[in-house]
Amino acid sequence: MLSTLTRRAFLVRSTTVIAGPTVLAAAAAGRRPEPSERITFGLIGCGGMGNANLRSFLGKPQVQVLAVCDPDRDRRLGSKRAVEEHYAGQTTSGLYGGCDDYNDFRDLLGRKDIDAVIIASPDHWHGLHGIMAAKVGKDIYGEKPLTLTIAQGRAMSDTIARYGRVFQTGSQQRSDRRFRLACELVRNGRLGRIHHITCHLPPGASTGNHVPKAAPDGFDYEMWLGPAPWAPYCDHRTHYDFRYMFDYSGGKLTDWGAHHIDIAQWALGMEKSGPVRVSGVGEFPKDGLWDTAVNYKVTATYENGVELIVTSHDSTGVEILGDEGRLFVKRGHIESEPSSLLQTRFAPNEMRLYQSDDHHQNFLDCIRSGREPIAPIEDAHRTITIAHLGNIAMRLGTEIHWDPTLERAIGNDSANRMLGRAMRSPWRL
Repeated sequence: MLSTLTRRAFLVRSTTVIAGPTVLAAAAAGRRPEPSERITFGLIGCGGMGNANLRSFLGKPQVQVLAVCDPDRDRRLGSKRAVEEHYAGQTTSGLYGGCDDYNDFRDLLGRKDIDAVIIASPDHWHGLHGIMAAKVGKDIYGEKPLTLTIAQGRAMSDTIARYGRVFQTGSQQRSDRRFRLACELVRNGRLGRIHHITCHLPPGASTGNHVPKAAPDGFDYEMWLGPAPWAPYCDHRTHYDFRYMFDYSGGKLTDWGAHHIDIAQWALGMEKSGPVRVSGVGEFPKDGLWDTAVNYKVTATYENGVELIVTSHDSTGVEILGDEGRLFVKRGHIESEPSSLLQTRFAPNEMRLYQSDDHHQNFLDCIRSGREPIAPIEDAHRTITIAHLGNIAMRLGTEIHWDPTLERAIGNDSANRMLGRAMRSPWRL
């Protein structure tokens, strides 16, 4: 095990004395920071979001990507090639070979020269990857949804706090001015008393049965499964499609709920707490490989009576209805009734939310300063708890009375048993 604060991490944290001025001076001079001044990165999970995050961090001059990891050889070599081509373009020779690739994430985490990791693996791996990374002194940019279960989320958030790591959740809507404005309008009373918030999410999907087959050459399927129950490899089980199976994810309810429920919680000022009742109805596939809800409606009720409705819909966005107005916000668009709400000027004494206009840069800034990022792990845990409770309520066919302080279902042993899951040996939290 590495120490919980490596020498490089210590130097990075000491920004006001060492790293900060040198990096700022480099930026002012229009040059890239020297290697010793850069934050070194590794990527775990080379799929769509992993590569999207990778491209963004590669565009930051204060970052140096040293390694990538994925049990799919073709995917990890594709990410390795992207890194090396990017850095080759910055050399006079046009050549670069300084990115290593790993099949086993433990080999990447064991490197003392890596400061931070991007975790973009499937959901059933998030808890283990995040906890193990924190314990070896890495700061983490973690993709949403935070974890597969509520119990894993609690363990992960507690571990991040215990080891003093910076964790930025990939809930990038918090770094969007439209979503921030909507939340500030609500929290400063511009809509009056809030009646309810509706999160419109995409519907799920179903597929037929698929014949078991050998995993493709170069794909370590056993490592991909990891802590999940063993199941034969077949088409549409892995990569993007994993999100439609409860063994690995929670369907579109957790996939998109991680974004829009987060905005609802932020608007209500409940990002460190949650509702007291959750119920849900859903339509599930009658057969086939995928088993998460195709259509769903979850209702979460807060102690003050505000209702949060999370429902499948053809379009996505967050609708907020109050006594004195309405807001609808989605990526790239915000509207209000009355329209004058969007021209609101806040007084100096009114509440303003944390401002970030670049989600990835905010993470880097917080690594250097030690400040909490715009989308901290505890908020992400509270957000995805609502989606998980919705899935549990739908599967049990019962309303869950929830204690957000104890994080337990009141008088419902069946629901409490579903807060966590056993992991396949040898994996454990």
